[in-house]
Amino acid sequence: MNTETADIEAIEQVVATVERAQRAKDVEGFLALFHPDALWTTGHGKVLIGFDAIAEFTRTVLPAASWEGEITYEAVHTQFLRPDVAAVKVRQLYHSPEGETEGAPLYVMTKQDDGRWLLHACQNTAVWAE
Repeated sequence: MNTETADIEAIEQVVATVERAQRAKDVEGFLALFHPDALWTTGHGKVLIGFDAIAEFTRTVLPAASWEGEITYEAVHTQFLRPDVAAVKVRQLYHSPEGETEGAPLYVMTKQDDGRWLLHACQNTAVWAE
């Protein structure tokens, strides 16, 4: 397996862990995916700068989140900006009794010295039907 293929698989595992953590409302599992200097913009436009701000928001919002149905995340496109920096387009689907809604997050991920890929700059975006 070449390095790029291994990195794509590792990145896809991070996205899968985001899905698992969201479904389980696993705050610490979700936060473990972030770089200490991460930047996160929520689907409602709230800008969170740094791990502490992301952690405070997540610890408040995720345990209280409620939804009927299922959430799925899929890395649909990975573009390496450098060997240790990747832009990852994610397809986020909320399957509920009322129907399906979609999000299109962009995760900029960085590869750490130990080989782990972490979320570094992320923007959640709702997809609106035209």
